[in-house]
Amino acid sequence: MDYGALISRSFDYTKDALTEKWTRWILLAILSFLQALTLSLVPLLSGYLVRVLSGKTPAPEVDEWGRLFIDGWKLNIIILIYIIPAVLIFLLFGGLGAVGMLASAAVGGDAALIGAAIASILAGMLLAGIVAIITAFVALFAILRFARTGRIGDAFNLGAIFSQIGSLGWGTWIITVVILLVVAFIYGIVVGALGQIPFVGWIIVLFLNAAFAVFAARYLALVYEEAPTAA
Repeated sequence: MDYGALISRSFDYTKDALTEKWTRWILLAILSFLQALTLSLVPLLSGYLVRVLSGKTPAPEVDEWGRLFIDGWKLNIIILIYIIPAVLIFLLFGGLGAVGMLASAAVGGDAALIGAAIASILAGMLLAGIVAIITAFVALFAILRFARTGRIGDAFNLGAIFSQIGSLGWGTWIITVVILLVVAFIYGIVVGALGQIPFVGWIIVLFLNAAFAVFAARYLALVYEEAPTAA
């Protein structure tokens, strides 16, 4: 996997999609603001990114608003379902910890019970974090499958997902995602600085956030194309 080429091709795609196409860029910036303002209850930007993740070239237009909304919500649902295991683990251990705290209070603050309760909560946080990380790598690929087929059920075909990731190489997939996270971290530092510019900083950030979202979606779409398809 040529990671440098992936980044370069994704950047070129984003540049072609947005530069000299100001109407599209302005619309995406507005959708980014609207989605953040509504806490993804109006996920129109996510719906657009589903189109980019599907591998459309050149970059698609911002249209068919109903479809954008539906695809955005399908993406929301996939993400919500995939985070359930981590949430349940945290609630289980956190609940046991809370019971331990209550039991300790009932007996006058027993140190052993308090220690066990705290240990349960910390263990829950650690285990939930590990599960969340593992699940995130699977969920991200699941989202790509959904974007390619348009069928939400394909996002939960774990056999096919594991088969595709295995064909691509788990190491390759993990490195690919980590590289994107590093790029996102660097981007975050730059945007954080630009956001401090008085009056216009937040506007600049809105436009850059839309551009980075397109870049990241195209990057992942290119990686998916390297993985043999599975039924």
